[in-house]
Amino acid sequence: MARKANKKAETIVPGGVDEYIDNCPETAQPRLREIRSAVKSAAPGATETVSYFQMPGYFYEGYDYNGMFAWFSFKKPYVRLHVRPPVLEDNKNDVEGYGTTKAIVSFPIDRAIPKALVKKLVTASIEVMKQK
Repeated sequence: MARKANKKAETIVPGGVDEYIDNCPETAQPRLREIRSAVKSAAPGATETVSYFQMPGYFYEGYDYNGMFAWFSFKKPYVRLHVRPPVLEDNKNDVEGYGTTKAIVSFPIDRAIPKALVKKLVTASIEVMKQK
């Protein structure tokens, strides 16, 4: 039986990010690779997985929420970065002009990913995680 996209996995299994990107539309793949690169740059040594929410996510062992601190996803026509609250609220001036929710910022696939912003938000999300 297929797992619902928003269902958390009980066990985190590394890997699956290449397959996630490859299964997205070709028009989105370059932007997904850009956001992946930016997240990895901001989080050296983090483990990549798709087993938590069925989207690429990053974790460090030993923290709450299974150490998860950032995810990315594709929802036409956006590549989305998911971070821990209150990161987006704390950086509301930086994400102005992008669609946001409490924990998601959406970047249009027809524009380059703002890598410096992604790195800043991911770093902030790691700090929020470490404070818990």
